[in-house]
Amino acid sequence: MQTIQIAAATGAITYSGTNQLGEMLRGEPEFLRAWIERWEPRRLALCVVVIVGGAGLYGAAMGYWRDPRQALYVAIKFPLIILLTTFGNALLNAMLAPLLGLDIGLRQSFLAILMSFTMASAILGSFSPLTAFLIWNSQPLSAAAAIPQETYSAIQLMHVAIIAFAGIAANLRLIQLLRQLAANATVARRVLVAWLAGNLFFGSQLSWILRPFIGSPGLPVEFLRQTALQGNFYESVFHSAWNLLKAVK
Repeated sequence: MQTIQIAAATGAITYSGTNQLGEMLRGEPEFLRAWIERWEPRRLALCVVVIVGGAGLYGAAMGYWRDPRQALYVAIKFPLIILLTTFGNALLNAMLAPLLGLDIGLRQSFLAILMSFTMASAILGSFSPLTAFLIWNSQPLSAAAAIPQETYSAIQLMHVAIIAFAGIAANLRLIQLLRQLAANATVARRVLVAWLAGNLFFGSQLSWILRPFIGSPGLPVEFLRQTALQGNFYESVFHSAWNLLKAVK
C-alpha cells in the first residue's frame, strides 16, 4: 500500500492515502459524508496534493505546445485556478443550497466542492499522457510556424471538452452524497445543477484572466498579460467553434 508523507509544522504525518483516494473517486456516499462532517488537515492536504499534481500535469501537457516555459506557467496556473474557484464558490454554493432545499453549511459546502475538484484533477491527470501524445505529434505552435486556424481551434476545443468532462464527471460523483443530505432526489439534482453552473461561470472566467493556456504564436510567453481583463472566455470559445464550422463548410 502506498503511503503519503506530509510534513507539518508539528512533525511528519504518515497515513494511508491510496484507499481514501480510491473511495473518493468511486463516490461512495458514506465515505464522502464522513469527509464533510469533519475538518481534518491530512485529508485537506491529500486533496491539495492531488489537485496540484493532476491539474499541474495536464497544464504542463497543455502549455508545452507553445513553449516549455509556457508548460511551466500553465502547470502553476491551472491548479491555482482550481483552488481559487473552490474558495470562491464555497460561499456562493453555501448560500444557494438552503435556498434550493438543502440545509448545508459553509464548511460542508467547501469540503464537498474541494472533493469534486480533487476528483476532476485526478481525471485530468489521467488524460495528461494522451494530451501530451497529441501535442507531441502536432505541428509546433511557435512564432516561426504557420499553424492553420482550424488546427488551433480544434486543439483549443479539445482542451475545453476534456476539462468540461472531468468537471461534470466529478460533480456527478457527488449526486449520491447530495441525495443522502437532501430531502429527496429532486432537491439533490437542483443543487448539483446550481453548483455546476457556479463552477462553470466562475472557473471559466478565472481561466480567461490567467490565459493563455495554449499560448499564441504571435505573442511572447508571459505569465500574466496586461490585457488579461479584456474580453471573456465564452467569446473565445464561440470564435473557435465558428472557425471550425467555416473550415468544415
